[in-house]
Amino acid sequence: MRKQCLWLALAVSFTMFAAAPAPAADAYALDTAHAGVTFKISHVGISWTYGRFNELNGDFTIDTADPSKCSFTMNIKSASIDTGNQKRDEHLRSPDFFNVKQYPVITFKSTAVKPAKDGYEVTGDFTMHGVTKSITFPMTGGKTAEFPKGVQRTGFTADLVLKRADYGIDKFAGAVGDDIHISVSFEGTKK
Repeated sequence: MRKQCLWLALAVSFTMFAAAPAPAADAYALDTAHAGVTFKISHVGISWTYGRFNELNGDFTIDTADPSKCSFTMNIKSASIDTGNQKRDEHLRSPDFFNVKQYPVITFKSTAVKPAKDGYEVTGDFTMHGVTKSITFPMTGGKTAEFPKGVQRTGFTADLVLKRADYGIDKFAGAVGDDIHISVSFEGTKK
């Protein structure tokens, strides 16, 4: 009788443990006050022009137990481009470059996430100027902090290079470089 009780207790304990739900992924909203997308591009091969986008939003999900369930999305308002020169920015918004009236948003949506050194390897669909291409890049970070009190947050950074001609932005080749060096840094607050 004692053996049966022991086996029954073990079976009940195992069943309770096995039926316990897996920890859910954590959802975050992009904290736009602590997020940025900056870039640099060569000008006539002798210097760099630097810029940023001032308006963006997005969200992401982190599942530390199963990184394949992580996801990242970001939307950037293309008209928010800012290189510190109003005349140049107006030209960049024109059909010669971003054509912001026809293509108002630059988007990224992850399709696969794998663990990597100091973060993740992220693959996803990047859409700019009406062209969507799959890109893969390393994203570092993932440390967490509570700031202000009661607000859980985490953050990541990524550096990548895209070719503007791949997205149909190919005017003024030679004067303006093809490689766009992009840096993304962002924090999210837990929903």
